[in-house]
Amino acid sequence: MQAIMEPIFHVSYLTTVVIIGLIMIKKSNNNDYFKWFGIMAVTLGFGDAFHLIPRIIALQTTGFEDHVVSLGFGKLVTSITMTIFYLVLYTLWKKRYSITNVLKLDITMWTLAIIRIVLCFFPQNQWFVSDSSITWAIYRNIPFAIMGIIMIALLYRSGVQHNDNNAKKMALAVVLSFAFYIPVVLWAQVNMLIGMLMIPKTLAYLWIVFIGFGEFRKSHKNR
Repeated sequence: MQAIMEPIFHVSYLTTVVIIGLIMIKKSNNNDYFKWFGIMAVTLGFGDAFHLIPRIIALQTTGFEDHVVSLGFGKLVTSITMTIFYLVLYTLWKKRYSITNVLKLDITMWTLAIIRIVLCFFPQNQWFVSDSSITWAIYRNIPFAIMGIIMIALLYRSGVQHNDNNAKKMALAVVLSFAFYIPVVLWAQVNMLIGMLMIPKTLAYLWIVFIGFGEFRKSHKNR
């Protein structure tokens, strides 16, 4: 069943998120907010493809054990692109509310992103072996989690201040994504079924994309 249902989900997700992103980029005209939302969607789909396509191939052929290198490389790429995803989300927050003069916050987000990406390249991560280091998985996800917490706080606080329900929904989506992702980091190697939590985690990010696309469509209807 997994060999059938999981590939269907992955292909549907990747196709949807990339198409939405490209539409928003192409038709955003001079609206930087929607253009960046489209870039964020494409970044999400492009990065996840490096991990999900090898999973599909493994499920349809000889299993995960024979595709450790491609799966590990995919995880590495996805780890980097998800970091970029949060930098773009931070940029979107600034554009959404015309935020300026937040140099300390800019430095914090970029520093966390650089630390996260640098940590991803340490050989101790053991990306290309089946039993990779859980300790280093925790290390590299600490700055990533802090970026997520900052975005949750920024989106929720701005949502409350501006009576912006979509911002509060995006904050909730980020909360849910980490709620599903953290158990995978800690225990997926112990119990393979825990890895299935990556599906609702993916849906949480897809929810963010749908929120932006809904706003995009609404803005075009009001022209």
